[in-house]
Amino acid sequence: MGGFAKEAEVSTSLPPAKAFKAFAEDLDTLLPKVAPQAIKSVERLEGDGGPGTIKKITFAEGYGFSYAKHRVDVLDKDNLLYTYVVIESDFFNNMVEKISYETKFVAAADGGTSIKVNTTFYTIGDIQITPDLMLQIKEASEKRALILKAIENYVLANPDV
Repeated sequence: MGGFAKEAEVSTSLPPAKAFKAFAEDLDTLLPKVAPQAIKSVERLEGDGGPGTIKKITFAEGYGFSYAKHRVDVLDKDNLLYTYVVIESDFFNNMVEKISYETKFVAAADGGTSIKVNTTFYTIGDIQITPDLMLQIKEASEKRALILKAIENYVLANPDV
């Protein structure tokens, strides 16, 4: 198995506990509500939402791929750490075995949060990362960033969420 890792850091004006709640704990309900143009539904296939839970995200028609299945590995409210693995998706095109995300929510000096995401892509066998696959990954990352911004805007507009 080959692969590569990438790191990203995103800032939000939400305080850490509120950001964790929105982007980790409440993600299942917020995604289809704030981004219906991208996310059709999120359903729990197994588990209670904590570690070991399997979720299926169904993307809206025309999004570029139709579904992804995630397994939650860590949902640590005390340390504001959320890790999950995309274990199946039509995005993979028989090239990627899985994608692992480790997301840490860290207090920023301005009262907001720095969200640090380490993503590791694991390819099947000896498959090499091609420029086409890198472009697909970049496009998917840009779409993901837009969805996260929509969640942030929703939570800011609805502080009781």
